[in-house]
Amino acid sequence: MAVPTPLVRIRDLKIEGRSDETWIQIVNGVDLDLKAGEVLGLIGESGAGKSTIGLAAMGFTRDGCRISGGSVEFDGIDLVNADAATKRSLLGRRIAYVAQSAAASFNPAHRIIDQHTEAPVQHRVFSSAQSQSDAIELYERLRLPNPAEIGFRYPHQVSGGQLQRAMTAMAMSCRPDLIIFDEPTTALDVTTQIEVLAAIRDIVDQFDTAAIYITHDLAVVAQMADRIKVLLKGDEVEEATTRVMLDDPKDDYTKSLWAVRSFRRDQKPPADREEVPVVAVRNVTASYGTVPVLHDVSFEIHAGRTVAVVGESGSGKSTAARCITGLLPPINGTIEFEGNPLPSDYRKRSKNQLRQAQMIYQMADTALNPRKRISEIIGRPVEFYLGLRGAEKRKRVEQLLEQIEMEPDLYIDRLPSELSGGQKQRIGIARALAAEPRFIICDEVTSALDQLVAEGILKLLASLQDSLNLAYMFITHDLATVRAIADSVVVMKDGNVVEAGPKEEMFTPPHHPYTDLLLSSVPEMNPDWLTGLLKARGVENIGDAAAARIS
Repeated sequence: MAVPTPLVRIRDLKIEGRSDETWIQIVNGVDLDLKAGEVLGLIGESGAGKSTIGLAAMGFTRDGCRISGGSVEFDGIDLVNADAATKRSLLGRRIAYVAQSAAASFNPAHRIIDQHTEAPVQHRVFSSAQSQSDAIELYERLRLPNPAEIGFRYPHQVSGGQLQRAMTAMAMSCRPDLIIFDEPTTALDVTTQIEVLAAIRDIVDQFDTAAIYITHDLAVVAQMADRIKVLLKGDEVEEATTRVMLDDPKDDYTKSLWAVRSFRRDQKPPADREEVPVVAVRNVTASYGTVPVLHDVSFEIHAGRTVAVVGESGSGKSTAARCITGLLPPINGTIEFEGNPLPSDYRKRSKNQLRQAQMIYQMADTALNPRKRISEIIGRPVEFYLGLRGAEKRKRVEQLLEQIEMEPDLYIDRLPSELSGGQKQRIGIARALAAEPRFIICDEVTSALDQLVAEGILKLLASLQDSLNLAYMFITHDLATVRAIADSVVVMKDGNVVEAGPKEEMFTPPHHPYTDLLLSSVPEMNPDWLTGLLKARGVENIGDAAAARIS
């Protein structure tokens, strides 16, 4: 029996990256075969070369990189030597890409559906009207709210999770032969992630689509991939079928990936009832225009403790943070700092009140100004809040870099583009600390990081909290992170607090039905987990999962 010819065939791939005037090899002779309808999972820590190889499979490299050796063939076409016109004819039509950061990938000046229809119309797959109709069908399949209307919004008018699903739909618009999924569910809550994963599997099966699935989430790749390739610093460590890789990894590095997330900090005893909380949200109700989004929300955050706020996309987690920071004045209720009500609008708060609450953002790539050096990024709040300038400001920036365990001499004059994802997130932490706050909002700060780097960030945050007695509000959809770092948990749904209490109580049955839904939706490193879960929830046909509300 003849062996099927691979759709993608990569041999001895070498890629170099430019550092100053020197070219440094970052991918070291990797081979890859991918057949139609097959999904290959690429895993490894930050800097392993996952995304670089994924882009090379499309015949592209990032700015400052080049393919220096080897071959990349797609359906017999030499992509290394192909001209720009050939690549343009393939990209979007036969090869599609789903980026990790939808917020940074969509054009903010155009409606979502206009960006969706561009490729199928240009490649003459559908007319404009047909493409719009197909977009709405894909939005429904990916369980976007109001599928007939949401595409006519601008990117900033939808949540991060919704935008990520819209990008997945856009990649599917031409029914390509190959899709590169680069961390496509990073921004999604666990219940939405299940439906998106099921929809991706359905598309791959239905259209015999090949896929390269890049992720740092081992449990997710276990549900998606037929085979897994492990990478480390541009080298292939090992490759095997998913079941073999999970059951019997050969290399010590692969075994270390399987063992991550060992960090657990001890839960602190509940705060004294007489102790004044650093931040208190009291019966807050808020809306966007005429649409109510928070309903009588209350919780407290005490010094030296972490409150994790969890829930699906659109549950109100980030909206509560916006109310605390004064970006969204509540209709009713108050925000208190150390027992005193804060002005609801940040513009009416004093500089001292403003500096007490700082934020660390989810996507360090978009949160740091790419044109400013680290000394300027961290130095700006030092000057604004503390009034330091010149040598005093630089000395304080150096101290902050030492606090986040980055050597000042190596990093203070670099640009964000010269840092890894984990290093950028540490700079975001330093920028928040620069104001010398009592309270920090951590908004999905580890979701975009591989598990080894994320564990380092959690350890750093825990250490800083202990040394500075900081209060944290940890917005997250990652329940493994909640187990690792939280003292108490607030569960939100549809703008309401449905359950709240100490962490150990929240993870011990019986649960509120919605909390139970979240806990049961955390992927496990078992290739049969997703199929079994969907069937347990009454979804016999995997392809129906995204069209039906799983609850």
